[in-house]
Amino acid sequence: MIKRFSIILCAILASTIVFAGCTNNSSSSDSGSKSTASSASSAATGEVKTTLDKIDMTKWQYNADDKVYYQIGISYCSNPANESYEKLAVFVPADYFEATDNGDGTYTCSLKSDATVGSYTAATAPIVMPINTPGYSAQSALTDYKDVSDYTDQGFIYVHAGCRGRDDGAPAGVTDLKAAIRYIRYNSGVIAGDTESIFTFGMSGGGAQSAIVGATGDSELYNDYLTAIGAVEGVSDAVAGSMCWCPITNLDTADASYEWMMGTTRSGLSDEEQQISDKLAQAYASYVNSAGFTDENGNALTLTESSSGIYQSGSYYDYIKTVIETSLNNFLSDTSFPYDASSSGSKGGMGGGMPSGEKPDGAPSGDKPDGAPGGDSSNSGSSSKIEDVDNVTRNNTSSGLSLSGTYETIQDYIDALNANGEWVTYDSSAKKATITSVEAFVNALKTASKNLGAFDQFDSGQAENTLFGYADGNGAHFDSTLASILKELGSDYASAYETDLAKTDSAGKTAEERVNMYTPLYYLLQSEKGYGTSTVAKYWRIRTGICQSDTALTTEVNLALALENYNGVKDVDFETVWGQGHTEAERTGDSTENFIAWVNACMSNQ
Repeated sequence: MIKRFSIILCAILASTIVFAGCTNNSSSSDSGSKSTASSASSAATGEVKTTLDKIDMTKWQYNADDKVYYQIGISYCSNPANESYEKLAVFVPADYFEATDNGDGTYTCSLKSDATVGSYTAATAPIVMPINTPGYSAQSALTDYKDVSDYTDQGFIYVHAGCRGRDDGAPAGVTDLKAAIRYIRYNSGVIAGDTESIFTFGMSGGGAQSAIVGATGDSELYNDYLTAIGAVEGVSDAVAGSMCWCPITNLDTADASYEWMMGTTRSGLSDEEQQISDKLAQAYASYVNSAGFTDENGNALTLTESSSGIYQSGSYYDYIKTVIETSLNNFLSDTSFPYDASSSGSKGGMGGGMPSGEKPDGAPSGDKPDGAPGGDSSNSGSSSKIEDVDNVTRNNTSSGLSLSGTYETIQDYIDALNANGEWVTYDSSAKKATITSVEAFVNALKTASKNLGAFDQFDSGQAENTLFGYADGNGAHFDSTLASILKELGSDYASAYETDLAKTDSAGKTAEERVNMYTPLYYLLQSEKGYGTSTVAKYWRIRTGICQSDTALTTEVNLALALENYNGVKDVDFETVWGQGHTEAERTGDSTENFIAWVNACMSNQ
């Protein structure tokens, strides 16, 4: 279905062999390079302009336990909007450096060209950057050493960039991340690492911003914001790869896609609310039919209207149904029976994405979004910990299935899925499960857990409302489709949407322009004006828990489809994970280990 280099990846996961790194492709810090795209910002190729010094090689600190040299508190922009956030930290395997003790707890280091760690040298090592911003929250700059040895033991360079969050309004967070990437590339040849092999990774809002960074490299839409904070000019802010777990993205259509997929599970709506839900679903169908999605064979994916005005048929609908069936069949293939659903838990945690003790703004001390509740559940789209961290409004529902206990055989598990009515059929001879409809799956395992206007709430109280606010911490409306529907229906909410959509931010940009900047598909679809205006990452890995109710499944599917058809993207490794919710979902194994193996595979596939 979605192309992936799974044979290579499986070989890595199944063995202890580390693939050889690729030849360093970077030239000089003055040039940067483009991974794809026909037309991107001149920032990628212009003359370097900055008042920032390069990293001071006389100020390294050393952690003997992990054998890592590191620096923290490095400014990556010359005119920071918030200096407490806009700093980065760099962690380097000790073997890459020749070090001299300065006698004051610091070291003067120089690169050792002949040293290797794993399959990499100081020149060829990949650079990984966590984006731990659930709910588009801020990522605090590190103020002390953190154990990231999972990565440095592999020979990776680990760069942690603090960034502003939703209270500062979009595009502050991604602007900061781009500035940090530019600064690291500005230091090419000074510090260890191949600055043309930068990989970002994150989950939820962090997965979204990883996707945005991956899709918007060198986009001119960010120039005014980057200039305002004094980012390095004349170098690229593109990355080689993006790892995205449950990315809450493509917010321009998120409300509509939510109603198309999950609106049928709502109950107790007023007549007006039901009209809004129905019209949003219809608007999503119109979007799909104009977007230009195609499958791996080039066949158009569209939705067909029925006599009752709903769009629950067509090639796009069939494709989504097949994605669901593939996820279920992968689960049945991966799982050993008897299967204890109640103790299965969520595979993976935040791993290295949130080093021990680190937390985003507003998170309780020690809390981190480390997965959904154990077992298969219609409510697995949220957990108390993730809610404490991201402050996203969710209303857990009691409808749908709640699976627990031990299932002796596959058929026992299938019978449990059919407890409220048959919708799954299993052919034991072919070892294949099929479902009756997308709606049946949603009613059983993916019921709505957000209010109508899931991302742009009527009271502008959702996390994404704050994201598209105006740096005052207050929410603002941003969904022009929903605004049009409310105006058409004469809703009391219409005027508030109209007012907010007419506002501009400090750079003179409207909500619609800022939404475009935060929408990967704006850059990836030929039907969008942003197509071909950015340097898109070559490598993508997308994982989502299929039972999460934080966003529609179409969010990740559409991203994968668009990437698959984007010229210059080399590999799209996409999976939905059955029984998992809003977490770093993985079919098997640990999320950190799988991410590391994927980066190694990408480096061997250069």
